[in-house]
Amino acid sequence: MSAAEQRKPNVNLSAPIGSIDLRAFDDNGTPYEIFACYDCLLWHAEVAIVEDKVLVREWHVVDCPQFQRLLADDTTEQ
Repeated sequence: MSAAEQRKPNVNLSAPIGSIDLRAFDDNGTPYEIFACYDCLLWHAEVAIVEDKVLVREWHVVDCPQFQRLLADDTTEQ
């Protein structure tokens, strides 16, 4: 196993953060439930309006496994 594979993700208070915009409502207009991220200490969310769309902007530390999955899912949908 290489050093990069053994490295633990930096998910503490000094970690860099990033954000991703997610849909706030499903196709039927039902709002999505938002749960705190248990993988990083700096997780928080805000409501954003972008091009007349209501979005939830989630902030995670960059190494957060949940954030990495969200980014991977987001790129596959485009």
